[in-house]
Amino acid sequence: MTVPVLALATLVFRVLGLLGVRRFATWRVSAAHGLAVMLVMTASAHFVPASVTVMPTHEDLVAIVPPFVPFAAAMVYLTGVLELAGAVGLVLGRTRRPAAYCLIALFVLLLPANIYAAVADVPFNGEAATPLWQRIPEQLLFIAVACWAASSRPAKSAEAASCQHTLVKV
Repeated sequence: MTVPVLALATLVFRVLGLLGVRRFATWRVSAAHGLAVMLVMTASAHFVPASVTVMPTHEDLVAIVPPFVPFAAAMVYLTGVLELAGAVGLVLGRTRRPAAYCLIALFVLLLPANIYAAVADVPFNGEAATPLWQRIPEQLLFIAVACWAASSRPAKSAEAASCQHTLVKV
């Protein structure tokens, strides 16, 4: 479900850009915002109680934490907070690059949990484990989108560009 959310959110933001919303004037910025939407969705699962059946829960995520990671429940909460912080960082132009780099590190650190879940055949949200051939490419896609978002620079405002141009003439 994460890849369709990422793709759809990115597309919606880019369409808004084509309709004149300057914030979404580029695919790169639209993708950064799309990744932020996906992260809010995935981060929410870190805090969902087991009684909820319509989406993955905290317990589902604790189950995929490899046994060598201490304090699995606390780590799930921590990664949820980090995903939310990364989402906020991606939508703010000034923090997009550092947030993207931090998310790249987070995605790399989360890879062992995805590998463990697939290899140990840990069910997720009451369904069979997602196969490794699907998990790794998804994780690589998220890393690629974060890398792409990290390479974007906030556009200069017309006023700032005008001031800079005036200073150069003087």
